[in-house]
Amino acid sequence: MGLFYFRFAAMLYKKQLTKEQALQKLKHYCGYQERCHSEVKEKLYSLGVGNKDHDEIISTLIEEDCLNEERFAIAFAGGKFRMKQWGRIKIKYELKQKQVGDYCIKKALTQISDEEYRTTLKKLVEEKYTSLKEEQYFVRKKKTIDYLLQKGYESELIKKEMDDE
Repeated sequence: MGLFYFRFAAMLYKKQLTKEQALQKLKHYCGYQERCHSEVKEKLYSLGVGNKDHDEIISTLIEEDCLNEERFAIAFAGGKFRMKQWGRIKIKYELKQKQVGDYCIKKALTQISDEEYRTTLKKLVEEKYTSLKEEQYFVRKKKTIDYLLQKGYESELIKKEMDDE
């Protein structure tokens, strides 16, 4: 109860930023890494900026090309695919969680080449299957499939890749 009260009180007495100060902070925030609109709105709330200024600040960031949701989606999808080897389903789900529009999601997913996608899937199948210690073929196969589904790969592609092994 005490910690909640302290945070609430701190939020009430937080120094109000002017629109220009908030805009400068957000330009730096967006310049550091690509951001989506929902992240910027969250940052505005954390800075204590009044709701009436949110739309105007976001509009200015878009006009000055500091904030671009399509660019964010492409960077996010590419990064999650290359670094974490996520599949398209998981990437799409995460972008929807961040309230990115369908057009931007489709555009981002088309940036991942089919050849590179299949190569990554094949590598993941081989690595996971050989890392499992179980003797039984079907147990190893099921665990590999479950792992790849959790990574966000399409079941048809997984099945095709597993059959090729």
